[in-house]
Amino acid sequence: MENTLPCKGCRGLCCGPVAITEAELKKIKKKVKTMPQKLRSELENQKRYYGTCIFYDLEQDKCGIYSARPEVCQKFGFHKSLVCFKKPELAVKEDPSLNRRVPAGVLSVDYTWKDFK
Repeated sequence: MENTLPCKGCRGLCCGPVAITEAELKKIKKKVKTMPQKLRSELENQKRYYGTCIFYDLEQDKCGIYSARPEVCQKFGFHKSLVCFKKPELAVKEDPSLNRRVPAGVLSVDYTWKDFK
């Protein structure tokens, strides 16, 4: 059995809503500031499905801030509370810490591109 998620082709349907902590918000802001302006602008101006994370890159079919993605995104597909509909058999881990996260807000709802300028 291959232990990777089949993320290509989903067009970000599982990427939202994404609750983030204060620490993750700071990390994402730092990442966005270091992005080339052209890339940042292209990412910002994409039309996404309602609720899809503002950092999901529809054109590249991948996370636009992968190295700074929130913990919930890192754990998606491998934990029982974060099941990938294409490969549910990978969701075998238990992680009670996911329930103890204190969100500062939700990407695309509480935090939009104006908050990262």
